[in-house]
Amino acid sequence: MISRRTLFASTLGLTGGLLLPTAAAVAAPADWSRAVVDSTIARRPDPASLGGWGYIQGLFLLGTYRVHQRVDEPSYLAYIKRWVDNFVDADGHMSRTFDNLDAMQAGNLLLILHQETGDPRYRTAVGQIRARITTYPRTADGGMWHATGRTNELWGDGVFMAQPFLLRYGIAYGDQEYAYEEVTRNLSVYFRHLKAANGLIYHGYDADGDAPWKPDPTTGTSAHFWARAIGWTAMTHVEVLELLPADHPRRAELIDNVRHLAKGFARYQDPATGRWFQVVDKASEPGNWTETSASSMYTLMLHAALEHGWISGDGYTEAARRGYEGVLRKVSVGSDGLTNITDISEGTNVGDLAYYLGRARNTNDLHGLGAFLLMNERLAH
Repeated sequence: MISRRTLFASTLGLTGGLLLPTAAAVAAPADWSRAVVDSTIARRPDPASLGGWGYIQGLFLLGTYRVHQRVDEPSYLAYIKRWVDNFVDADGHMSRTFDNLDAMQAGNLLLILHQETGDPRYRTAVGQIRARITTYPRTADGGMWHATGRTNELWGDGVFMAQPFLLRYGIAYGDQEYAYEEVTRNLSVYFRHLKAANGLIYHGYDADGDAPWKPDPTTGTSAHFWARAIGWTAMTHVEVLELLPADHPRRAELIDNVRHLAKGFARYQDPATGRWFQVVDKASEPGNWTETSASSMYTLMLHAALEHGWISGDGYTEAARRGYEGVLRKVSVGSDGLTNITDISEGTNVGDLAYYLGRARNTNDLHGLGAFLLMNERLAH
């Protein structure tokens, strides 16, 4: 088994000092990441209250694990284990069919727990997801459908749900050849179909052209640039590139994808707040608002891309710095001593403009808590 630092890369030795806000920017706890994890556990001491097996729970708990890697807090790992054990029986079986990509993301926690505890139940459980990936339906050019009920549809959200998991599985269990090919092909196929000339990607693509969200009859894409779908794709590229061999034949293509997104992020960053809008390219649209989870994801990608040398330039450094400061302005400590993160979009399907703008602006939604933790662990520690 390779080291957890390699398999579950968090900071990868990257410090965020260059991009930290000035002291005047926030009045912060000594450790925002710990404050967010501790506050969430205080509010939900029983991990079952996080909800069922799902990607937002997996995201938050992956963020919690990244904090655990740094601070070595046993209660954090115990909290993750208690949540996972609600879904894995004594024989390692999970009563799930894994008929959508969202259901695969929390498989990262099974990998973590097998590595941390050695309990073979988790190895058995994670094998169910890997076996399902083999049979999971794909478009003609190899893109995994967003869900079995979304025939031939690719959503920008989907790549984060399955591809980093598959890559980590392959590295951990000697399945690299399949994982490298499958993961990079999916990122290539998704990006090629969703890519827009403005430096962003559309939310969805339908190869059949008959999705209820009315794909463009020529391109098959949806009409709008929803912030978090783009953020999921951005984070996936970072997670994959940090584990992919340096000589992999698709590596240059994936780095080009990062550069494409970096240009879009710099172009559409809100000059007033440093964050990005729910519908990214429509800042002046009445009712549009800056969304915190996506802003965390964009900041994470910009920072990682700068540190790895995939992008360069003072403009990107400034964009990452301002993005971080902008996100921190949405984080506060309440009168109860617990942290709050505001303006987090609820879960969102592909839709029209009014649908995106009308999504609930939640506080302490797991989408935003998890994205914040992944970002903050890179930039602040």
